[in-house]
Amino acid sequence: MTKKYIAKDFLKLAAKGHSHEAFRLYVGVGFKHHNVYFKGDANTLMLAMEESSRQNPNKIFEIHHTIGDKEMVAVHSHVKQNSKDHGVAVVHIFRFESDKIVELWDLGQAVPAKMINENGMF
Repeated sequence: MTKKYIAKDFLKLAAKGHSHEAFRLYVGVGFKHHNVYFKGDANTLMLAMEESSRQNPNKIFEIHHTIGDKEMVAVHSHVKQNSKDHGVAVVHIFRFESDKIVELWDLGQAVPAKMINENGMF
């Protein structure tokens, strides 16, 4: 199992409401994250992901690119809360120790209804 696979599966599980399983399978001891809206520990983020899934049971999560370099993996994806939502372009950056995620950053940009750039965001 590659680090790219682990990062993608972690996000897919979390998006589908299985954040407890994602954390149990893939998160290492001492995990920390950098999402400024939540405390930086694993449990707080896991519960926030679970709550997001409950509030948005029809969430659409589509991965467009995955890049890996040694202990780092970046996943570029499109997250929509429902089929009518334009969504957000998100980049999750994972840092691994062995095959466990120990650090996570996430950056997002809202997808506008009208794009000037003909290349789009994905």
